[in-house]
Amino acid sequence: MADQRMLDRVRALLRKAESTTFPEEADALTAKAQELMAKHGIDDLGPGADTGPTHRRIPVPPPHDTAKAMLLDAVADANRCRAVWSREGGYATVFGFAADLDAVEVLYGSVIVQATKAMVREARTRARYGRPDTPAFRESFLIAYADRIGARLARTTGEATPEDLLPVLASRDVEVRAAADKLFPEVESVPVAVPSRDGWNSGSLAADRAALRDHRAVDGR
Repeated sequence: MADQRMLDRVRALLRKAESTTFPEEADALTAKAQELMAKHGIDDLGPGADTGPTHRRIPVPPPHDTAKAMLLDAVADANRCRAVWSREGGYATVFGFAADLDAVEVLYGSVIVQATKAMVREARTRARYGRPDTPAFRESFLIAYADRIGARLARTTGEATPEDLLPVLASRDVEVRAAADKLFPEVESVPVAVPSRDGWNSGSLAADRAALRDHRAVDGR
């Protein structure tokens, strides 16, 4: 019952984030949802709370599947999970403990909606000023959004994690990675090209707007 109440509260925050027309409000609501889910995962560290890591498949369909996979990977990493993308299958397999996997599914479903809305909004703005809205712009926008939003979510998780739990979480991370390596022993890194600098800059700005609200910078490559 406690888990369900927490998830209901998170979903309510994310629905507000998806529906608002103010990017700063959407970012703040998303950060609050991430904070709640991070704390929930930490609360779930008691003896017998989990039997071990498991995995779930999450669809990653085209177009812009590379950027979507990066976004899912960022959300998974921020929630102590590991995502392995199977491009030909059109999905990613996410490994982690149950509470963390719940967080990944809920948050990714919302963040991809927010990222797409931000991309479309920026594309319409460009069209009004006679600037081309190209597939390269949209791909680069989403890649930058994934890169920056991952840094922001990771920061939120770090702030919600007590230092005395870091050894326990490190041990769980080893278990998660072992489970992923067992099912996917030959994972390869995929090089990512950014075809549009304009799209990268626009996507970075869209993901950084929450930092403008509290005057803190977001680390990003």
